[in-house]
Amino acid sequence: MTTCNALQVQAFNSADVAEQIRATPGWVQHYQQMSPGHFAGQVRYLDLQGVEIYEECMNTRVEQNFCAPPGALAFCFDRSDNALYVLNGESRNIWITPENYQEVAVVFGAEFVQRHGLSVERLEGLFMAPLNSGQNALFSRWLSGTLTRLSQTFDPPSREALTQQLLEDCLYILDNACVRLERGAMQRRAEERSIMKRVAEWAADVPEETLNLLELSEVAGVSLRQLQHTFKTYTGMAPSQWLRLRRLNSAHRELLGRSTADTTVAEVAMHWSFWHLGRFSSSYRALFKELPSETLKRRPGAR
Repeated sequence: MTTCNALQVQAFNSADVAEQIRATPGWVQHYQQMSPGHFAGQVRYLDLQGVEIYEECMNTRVEQNFCAPPGALAFCFDRSDNALYVLNGESRNIWITPENYQEVAVVFGAEFVQRHGLSVERLEGLFMAPLNSGQNALFSRWLSGTLTRLSQTFDPPSREALTQQLLEDCLYILDNACVRLERGAMQRRAEERSIMKRVAEWAADVPEETLNLLELSEVAGVSLRQLQHTFKTYTGMAPSQWLRLRRLNSAHRELLGRSTADTTVAEVAMHWSFWHLGRFSSSYRALFKELPSETLKRRPGAR
């Protein structure tokens, strides 16, 4: 962590998704690595006392399941497609990022939202929808550059002036954003988000349970075809692949620190429903770039 001036710009580098989550306190988050390679991430963060600026970078694809802080209003700029996503404290999203993902965000806290009379109710229908504007890319670059400049200067602008500028800029961009979703498409997206929410809640409640696709569609309350379409839209992969990667991530966490001293790779594989040890080891190595036995040697207290 580095602290460079009175505005306390901080930078966190992480080597796994758990470290990445800890760098952004206040959010309810669950991350899963979903593409091969050793994870490398960074979070830069600036607290303006009621308003926060974040920049997040991750090299691998990551499933993000998250909720914004209660009462907050967040403006999140996805730099992969230059879209703005607005979240409130009730927004919950699950999706999978592309590789080398970058995002910048401005989060107005609950007290700030109330003090400035920001009417969150008037934004209903816009939450989690991709909002496109010609200013999105320009503002994202400026915000990222601002964090860099503030981390290098000893003569920063006043906190109040920067906060006011952020509020005016975000509201201006929102006013000028073109929602390129007709009403029917927005309704379908809302239904798909509900499907992903039900599946994510099931996965969180019973992480060790294994279902086939028909059973999973029953959990979601939709047809198999609709389930497959929803997963393709939100995760870019089939439900079966998503389930397999979640089990691999769970096994990875257990091997890293939750298993006992005499736990074997075979026991962990069986626990997470991988009945063929060789297939488990090859899939594990393809995702994490090391064999399960090598992970066991890296855990705390390993000999």
